[in-house]
Amino acid sequence: MTQLSTPPPAPFTSTSQSGAADYPGLDEWRSLPVSQQPSWSDAEAFERSVAELSILPPLVFAGEVDLLRHRLADAAQGRAFLLQGGDCAETFEAATADRISGRIRTILQMAVVLTYGAAMPVIKMGRMAGQFAKPRSSDVETREGVTLPAYRGDIVNGYEFTPESRAHDPRRMLQAYHTSAATLNLIRAFTQGGFADLRLVHAWNQGFTRNPAHARYESLAREIDRAVKFMDSCGADFEALKRVEFFASHEALLLDYERALTRIDSRTGLPYDTSGHFLWIGERTRELDHAHVDFLSRVRNPIGVKLGPNVTGDDALRLIDKLDPEREPGRLTFITRMGAKNIREKLPPVVEKVTASGAQVLWVTDPMHGNTVTSRNGYKTRRFDDVVDEVRGFFEVHHALGTVPGGLHMEMTGDDVAECLGGSDPIDEAAFEDRYESVCDPRLNHMQSLEMAFLVSEALTRD
Repeated sequence: MTQLSTPPPAPFTSTSQSGAADYPGLDEWRSLPVSQQPSWSDAEAFERSVAELSILPPLVFAGEVDLLRHRLADAAQGRAFLLQGGDCAETFEAATADRISGRIRTILQMAVVLTYGAAMPVIKMGRMAGQFAKPRSSDVETREGVTLPAYRGDIVNGYEFTPESRAHDPRRMLQAYHTSAATLNLIRAFTQGGFADLRLVHAWNQGFTRNPAHARYESLAREIDRAVKFMDSCGADFEALKRVEFFASHEALLLDYERALTRIDSRTGLPYDTSGHFLWIGERTRELDHAHVDFLSRVRNPIGVKLGPNVTGDDALRLIDKLDPEREPGRLTFITRMGAKNIREKLPPVVEKVTASGAQVLWVTDPMHGNTVTSRNGYKTRRFDDVVDEVRGFFEVHHALGTVPGGLHMEMTGDDVAECLGGSDPIDEAAFEDRYESVCDPRLNHMQSLEMAFLVSEALTRD
């Protein structure tokens, strides 16, 4: 028998007040077209959830957001490089100390490869502590004649294919907040409490499966050890090596959640979205006159925009005018996701038009989303060679134009998963049956992520 469960016809809109309720224009987005929003199953629970979010403490602080904006300004000018990585979609279940530390260790390893190889500061940023909402191409999913709402991330509904799990539950926004807070607490403990000490580069490799990337990393770690010992013998102060800056980012998809966590900074009187340091607008929600672009144009966070192969130079200029009218360094990042087959043809005219306008945005490559395919056994996957080729194409374009290739945005994990095909210790389709864990898009595993870091380090060295 076919079972049909469809959402209510329109999402609820909160009338709750927050500390930023009276800031001019901050709620203009409510009158604009909006896409990819849930249709909550319980209006009263929605109002209660938003009201509680509106008075909870901020997850990040305005001063941290300002610091990141300065760091990104350096990256846009070629004085630093952004490394942004983490899960496609975080889940509540996977927010454990072991899983979080594995992702952080992998990002730290990648960062040290980039820093040591390219002699350049690396801005470390996780797709973490907030990446719980996912856009979907269809509102519903059908399996064996049963149709239910599509999975939109743990902040909206559950992955299990049942009517109860797939209902859009507004109480999940509170669980997302508290899970993000716990994740940020662990991130701060790891990165400020000695775990990230550069003298522990060997320890970061412990627990990972040995493979060609592991061996190459160990060789680099020995070089760092020798350099550190030399500096120690010269009386160097290693206090600065004990801790690192680490920023949190996510796609600002669920606007009622983002709005409820927006606060007015007591120093400046300006609104900051305190759900994360860096927020981005996806390819599906970057329409200029729609709600996502309008809302994020009004907060002080540095903002990213995903640009697919159909974007034009004029599209990019209009986004700059809306999101960065003051041309503020570090404010706007363009994250290109064009696919290996398109990057060398589609990216140059966009970069040329933006450069000619005098705007200085940060250009970052997302080599994952434009290279998704379906395997013969039905899994969504990516070929590592395609991911690598898009990264190479990104650097080739910027080198040819004399512009700055400023960052790498990846879906990756510290776990030994099998979700993307290939690599130096190749993953094949047979491994998907036992080691495919993503609830949405395929991620690079630890080994593949480390391989990518060495590739990017070589590209930066040639710059």
